[in-house]
Amino acid sequence: MHQIHSNNPRDVFNEIKWKGFDLAQCKIYYIHRGAPGDTMIIQGSHIRTIGRSFFETIQGTAIPYHRIFRIEFEGSMIYEKR
Repeated sequence: MHQIHSNNPRDVFNEIKWKGFDLAQCKIYYIHRGAPGDTMIIQGSHIRTIGRSFFETIQGTAIPYHRIFRIEFEGSMIYEKR
């Protein structure tokens, strides 16, 4: 397992990107009101840009980092909101 040491979603994404790992190997869980269990899951391959306060998907949706509560990388949990 790769060691990711960041403690917020934006830094986790940037650490993966700048260490040369494949962002597509991420699974991002975030709050989405109205979805089953108020949760949506998106693959890292759907991230277009990593912004200052949100990331943008390839569909053009902006997802604020404060809605992310879990990130898995290659099947292991690397971030969980406290």
